[in-house]
Amino acid sequence: MTQNVPIGASRRVPGRLVGGRRHPAVIAAGLLGAAVLTSVLAPSAAVAANSLGHPPASTGSDGVLAGDPNATGELPSPPKPQSGLPSQPAGYQPPARVKTGDTLTRAATPAQAKTWGAAGAATALVLYDTTNTYGWLGELYAIGAGNLATHFGRVTAEPVVDYQAGQVNDYTATIYLGSTYNEPLPSSFRNDVLSTSKQVIWVGDNIWQLSGAPGSATDAAFQTTYGWDPSTSYFDTADLIGTVSYKSQTFTRNLSNAAGILAPHLTTPSAVTVLADANCAATCNEIAQTTGTSFPWAIRSRNLMYVGEIPFSYMSVTDRYVAFSDLLFGDLAPTAKPSHLAMIRLEDISPESSPANLESFASYLKSQNIPFSMAVIPLYEDPNGYYNNGTPMTQGLAGSPIVPAIRTAINDGGTIVQHGYTHQYSNLDNPFTGVTADDFEFYRAQCAPTDTAPFTFQAPCPNSDYVIETGPVSGDSQLWATTRALLGRTQFTLAGLPSPAIWTTPHYAASAADYAGIDTQYSARYEQELFFGGQLTGGAINYGHVFGQFFPYEVHDLYGTTIVPENLGDYEPAELNNNPPRTAQDILDEAQRNTAVTQGVASFFIHPDYDPLPVLQQIVQGLIAEGYTFVSPQTLIADNG
Repeated sequence: MTQNVPIGASRRVPGRLVGGRRHPAVIAAGLLGAAVLTSVLAPSAAVAANSLGHPPASTGSDGVLAGDPNATGELPSPPKPQSGLPSQPAGYQPPARVKTGDTLTRAATPAQAKTWGAAGAATALVLYDTTNTYGWLGELYAIGAGNLATHFGRVTAEPVVDYQAGQVNDYTATIYLGSTYNEPLPSSFRNDVLSTSKQVIWVGDNIWQLSGAPGSATDAAFQTTYGWDPSTSYFDTADLIGTVSYKSQTFTRNLSNAAGILAPHLTTPSAVTVLADANCAATCNEIAQTTGTSFPWAIRSRNLMYVGEIPFSYMSVTDRYVAFSDLLFGDLAPTAKPSHLAMIRLEDISPESSPANLESFASYLKSQNIPFSMAVIPLYEDPNGYYNNGTPMTQGLAGSPIVPAIRTAINDGGTIVQHGYTHQYSNLDNPFTGVTADDFEFYRAQCAPTDTAPFTFQAPCPNSDYVIETGPVSGDSQLWATTRALLGRTQFTLAGLPSPAIWTTPHYAASAADYAGIDTQYSARYEQELFFGGQLTGGAINYGHVFGQFFPYEVHDLYGTTIVPENLGDYEPAELNNNPPRTAQDILDEAQRNTAVTQGVASFFIHPDYDPLPVLQQIVQGLIAEGYTFVSPQTLIADNG
């Protein structure tokens, strides 16, 4: 299977300056972006995934999703639903007509459920589909929803077929992700949704299993209670829906998404609150049951919130996924105090970086009383002498002229973040030069002229190629990753610098084993990240099923780590490896959309070695004008737990 996936953190290296040179093939790429991931799945699975269409996304060299506003995420949508009104699954029995607020018998959590996150004011139950050809998507969608919900407290996720009667009453809110059309939902779950007074967030398919057949007694009862009728609601697959409106902001929606949006048929509009609208290219098709140019994308009635599609497919930094991340506040933290925080990371500071450039950037930020962080690569490697006339070169922090500049930057308000060990892998082009700051360190990547299989890999990597992520590197293991994290930390000690407390993964790509190894040394990471099939179900890790996720606020991820968000990417002045340019204004526009998030963070990075200082100044002043307050990563962690 081929997917667009994250490759963030710092790879644009035309970025690394050596004697004023830049390698022309090194590109910008980010998590959910430019790189394409090739799986080890059977060919039949690959064909099925490719048929859904995965145009390349654009992102910044270290930033996920940094670029084309219509850039796709690495997860596809479910297949296009059947035409006409939704039908019930074979053997369907309508739910019992129970009274909202009835007391439910509590049940033990199934043994196969997965719980993660930090203690907080709220808890969430995430239920997901598992059947049919695309049942594997349900697990990855659940990881996405669960990670977001950890901003509010602990999360438990399990397949909906394992649901036990009464579980909804044990959580602040239950999130059901309907990704398989007519997944056989347990009657206990359907009855409990209609009975509980707790909050329920229903996303995507199968809401019609709550209402039964059109005109039935169950359907009439649902309409009386909730003011709309799922059984007479159509999937709108006829309209080109490229945007979603939410809180006065317009979010993008990738047109590759073929699954459509269920347009809710509002029978008593006064009983329904429309939270967000899906916007048609012109007057909406009649199946949307509206006379205008939009129809409801998300609604709330009583304790039930409904979102008409899965928001984790084809994600980008400007996507309706950001709106969904804020919708969770309504059920999990309705009284949360709004805040809009900003963070800056100075990227790819290595032993070969320019001290003068770092000092210039740090001095400006100090003059504005703005805290910042520095992603420092502790060991510089050019194993093949790519930038050194064929002579291999190694340089640690100790003895490097960058160290005094780092000390000055710390005094100016900077925080050191460890950015890998060498930010490259072995003596291979992975995929560019084999040199620090150019290449991946914890994931294998190669270049190909197409973004779909079969791939013809080639080196060197021309600017016209796509970056293809092919899986874990040779020799990958938890111990290997742990060792690299420790060796990197030792470099800081040898140079007399403070030991970092936060990590950023090079190009935001690592295997599950690598994350486990890194997390033995660091309890916080500052990045976007990858998740894989099997991590919820407990099966073998499937590197062909990959989900790259960025966050608009701090979370406590499935790996057990606190994640400091980076969600805006970076400045990229030129098109590189099928990634369009990204301007300072693009970053500011993305930040403007993020003001819709109740406790949103606008986090970006920039490269002192080759980005102009005026670009940093423009972004900083623009974020201040949009009402953001700059904080350090330590402050964010301390304030949010």
